[in-house]
Amino acid sequence: MIKLDILSDPICPWCFIGKTLLFNALDARPDHPFVIEWHPFQLNPDMPPEGMDRRRYLEAKFGGKQEAVAAYARVAEAAEAAGLDIDFGSIPRTPNTLDAHRLIHWAGIEERQTPVASALFAAFFLEGRDIGDHDVLADIADSAGMDAATIHRLLGSTADAADIRERDRHARDRGVTGVPTFIIANTHVVPGAQQPDLWIKLIDEINGQLMTG
Repeated sequence: MIKLDILSDPICPWCFIGKTLLFNALDARPDHPFVIEWHPFQLNPDMPPEGMDRRRYLEAKFGGKQEAVAAYARVAEAAEAAGLDIDFGSIPRTPNTLDAHRLIHWAGIEERQTPVASALFAAFFLEGRDIGDHDVLADIADSAGMDAATIHRLLGSTADAADIRERDRHARDRGVTGVPTFIIANTHVVPGAQQPDLWIKLIDEINGQLMTG
């Protein structure tokens, strides 16, 4: 088996798109060799703990309302092409995602990372839920078969927060400047939301090498 590390943030639309396209390829190649692990990368590490109004956040990030609309037009087009029905206008707030990344980390201990990461993307982009809210995160954990009460208790503490921040810094120190970033076998970097055809080609090449090796 081959390790596939995914660096992402559950409020990153390109990460949701990239994850969707990757898993379309994995569905087309069920014999793929990948073992997936998710890693933290906060788009906004300095976001206030309570988050902020999404419209205000986007206008500040892109330099104005028209600039934000223009930037998201391409995102919306790519999301639609990937089969994702995202109503960006219905997302009220942009949360701080430190706690969401803590949940993904704890899900990894229970081998439930991908279901939890998928549920976080869906909650934020498709359901307009605040994934910085502890009740929402505990509910997502429960839906993935984790113990909601335990997760709620952990979220109320500082458990693993410093570790998540350090892993985020480590990724940046290694040269990661944006997400999604996919790393194959700790060697080959695949940046951005890539089409399923590229992933299928890579999977076929890797499987061929494993068979001949």
